[in-house]
Amino acid sequence: MRQGAHVIVVGNEKGGSGKSTTAFHLAIFLLYQGHKVASIDVDSRQQTLTHYVRNRRDWARSKGLSLPHTTHFHLPLARGDSLKENHRIEFDLFRQAIGEVEANTDYIVVDTPGFDTNLTRLAHSLADTLITPVNDSLIDLSVMAQVDPVTGEPRELSHYARLVQRARSERLAVDGKNIDWILVRNRISMLSSRNMRQVQTMLDRIATRLGCRVADGIAERVIFRSLFATGMTVFDPLDEELLGGMPSMSHMSARQEYRALVTALNLPASRRAEARREVLASQPTDVNRFAHMAARSES
Repeated sequence: MRQGAHVIVVGNEKGGSGKSTTAFHLAIFLLYQGHKVASIDVDSRQQTLTHYVRNRRDWARSKGLSLPHTTHFHLPLARGDSLKENHRIEFDLFRQAIGEVEANTDYIVVDTPGFDTNLTRLAHSLADTLITPVNDSLIDLSVMAQVDPVTGEPRELSHYARLVQRARSERLAVDGKNIDWILVRNRISMLSSRNMRQVQTMLDRIATRLGCRVADGIAERVIFRSLFATGMTVFDPLDEELLGGMPSMSHMSARQEYRALVTALNLPASRRAEARREVLASQPTDVNRFAHMAARSES
């Protein structure tokens, strides 16, 4: 077990892979598990994670709901004339955000943009766990490596893969720790196909080449589009008023898929969180009540 905050970075230089959805659901799941969680959005353009957080707070306020929330930061890119000065400002902002929450937080979840920035590289260098969602298609594998069409072997690493390798080398040199890198197969088709089997085989080979792991993520589901508008997640209680509509089988299936993903991440336990769960179990707080409601809805 560890005392300090565990930093989870969700990164991929290809847009539309489900980074922000994964980051937000992971953060809310950890909150319901009794952990204290901070979230950081370093995507200065789309700010999807920040919109998730804002939508959730607005929905809770409008409905008079007591929901768990992360301590959230959005870090903009510095836009001065000096690149060196911009990098210094961005580093200071990142360090300040981490410093504000690290001592009292179990997990810090960082969402990154689909393009290379100084903040992206800073985030990756700080990661303890790096999650890279990859859409379940042969086309999207190019974000990791160029694959030989005949042998299926990776022959040239992508810019993003090289970025991660540099971050891992730097981290190892600084504190002797290795970044646990997990490639997550996302938007998985409901039906088995030759394409799916090819993707799995190639991704396994790429993971071997890169020294990382592969985990199954979330199937393609329309439900996430409706949940985004209210900032709700599949981990919130299955209550019609709370969700803004009736829960569906897709909702339940997505919850199980995310739980399986969290298990695959093998995140470290936290002594603070264990003590906090004991307190929650002995007090009928709103968060604890919601957790029990969610558990009952699955029984």
